[in-house]
Amino acid sequence: MPFLRFKGFDKPFLQAIAPVITEKFSGIAKIPEETVKIELINVERITDTPLSLEIFMFQRDKEEHDAIASAMHNVLKEYGFAHVHIFFIILEPSLYYKEGVPLKEPRNDF
Repeated sequence: MPFLRFKGFDKPFLQAIAPVITEKFSGIAKIPEETVKIELINVERITDTPLSLEIFMFQRDKEEHDAIASAMHNVLKEYGFAHVHIFFIILEPSLYYKEGVPLKEPRNDF
């Protein structure tokens, strides 16, 4: 965790840049490199859709999300992919389960 899911990219390209992506992401997020998961999602395009990077992670400060998006954009741009859509899908610890148990109990302080 977190999961970086790429759509529309070639597997050899992602395998080649995975170490750079992992290093930059983990440095900004202040997490161990081995916790960064990189996946390639194969989709069948029906209409013209852009290349994208979906980042599934727990909520951070906006500045940290901005820094991560900027760093990922810069790496991809360096390799000729300047128009990739990057977006976050925020996970809630109380709705993220390991072995059937949530990572954190939901807050009930309405």
